[in-house]
Amino acid sequence: MPFCGYSHAVSTDLVQLVTAIAQRARAASRVLATASAEAKNAALARLAELLLGSTDALLAANAKDLAAARENNLTGAQIDRLTLDAKRIAQMAEGVRRVAALPDPVGEELERTVRPNGLEIRKLRVPIGVIGIIYESRPNVTIDCAVLCLKSGNAAILRGGTESFHTNRMLVEIIHQALSARSTLPSSSEAWAKEDGLPADAVQLIPTTDRAALTTLLKLDDLIHCIIPRGGESLIRFVVENSTIPVIKHFKGVCFVYIDKDADPDMAEHIVINAKVQRPGVCNAAEQLLVHVGVAGAFLPRLARALLEKNVELRCDAASAAILQQHGLAHRAAAPEDFTTEFLDLIIAVRVTPSLDDAIATINRDSSAHSDAIVTRDAGAARCFLAGVDSATVFWNASTRFNDGFEFGLGAEIGISTDRLHARGPMGLRELCSYKYVITGTGQVRG
Repeated sequence: MPFCGYSHAVSTDLVQLVTAIAQRARAASRVLATASAEAKNAALARLAELLLGSTDALLAANAKDLAAARENNLTGAQIDRLTLDAKRIAQMAEGVRRVAALPDPVGEELERTVRPNGLEIRKLRVPIGVIGIIYESRPNVTIDCAVLCLKSGNAAILRGGTESFHTNRMLVEIIHQALSARSTLPSSSEAWAKEDGLPADAVQLIPTTDRAALTTLLKLDDLIHCIIPRGGESLIRFVVENSTIPVIKHFKGVCFVYIDKDADPDMAEHIVINAKVQRPGVCNAAEQLLVHVGVAGAFLPRLARALLEKNVELRCDAASAAILQQHGLAHRAAAPEDFTTEFLDLIIAVRVTPSLDDAIATINRDSSAHSDAIVTRDAGAARCFLAGVDSATVFWNASTRFNDGFEFGLGAEIGISTDRLHARGPMGLRELCSYKYVITGTGQVRG
């Protein structure tokens, strides 16, 4: 659902509500920063079991959201992102277990040096603090973000979309059951060390669909340390333009697959079909296809037939259209904007390219620097592509659909960043940490 801004004033009650949530999150983050790996893993283990045991309740809550989505005429791709079923709930639980099994990043030593004066300087990984996650549609984001923040010692404030409100409320209730029955913090972290569980305020959901709440959240830079938006381009641009808190983002996923002149045809067809069709409504699905002129005449008709069988609409440049026209294959002429569009649907833009260098230049100009792939048997061509394409993730002979924290062995991801500072690509536990310097001396003073 496209994100729309608003101009009405934010009420005092709403400001107080969101500010109180952020204050509680900040207090909880101080406890989480020193929580043991055992305590965090135990909470995650409870969460995985509770998710599976709450399947019926989750499906009932999700059904309310799906009914509203259909009434509001959401697209098929949007409804797919919103939908939960038993398999997806099981996948969420498995993701929680995988995160629990990963090494705890907090306290990891990154560097150690000893200065000539005897000072020992260590660089240690530490939590960021409080992270606000703003997202649309996909309920699994609620779990992924919560567990990654918990394991990395961060408190999370979740602001899900209106379309998934009932599902998200149920998921956060389950998270709170896994953390603790408490709703407030004791006066000191030492008190928590003597209790089972973690503070419930470590994961909170903004309990309103009023978009004015987002305005308040984005201004609380004294309590919140990082904002991660996940959703449509309009939402992400709104967050970037209105936040006084640092934002980690990607605006859209305009992902390319380039079929080189030395590509294996069977492999190329298999990869393109998977990258486009397996789940078209996600950011790492292929939206753009480039085919080397040397193989376009023979390969494009075969690939087009396979895509058309999957109900994919082909939007073609003049060269690819001419080839498909000769074979009587359905297509439509592409508009200029199609070559930079994230369709999130069974649509792909097709171009014929004269060379590897042109393919690299085209991707660097028209992609969103998210996920781009080459299919080729030529290792030299692959090396040029992997070095030359300036994207967060590049692939050789593999589907762009693998750009995913779960697939990368991160357990889950809190988002895929196309930024260049701090984090790039799928963001897992380590990307949710900063670092600090810890200095040990023996009485040294500076002269």
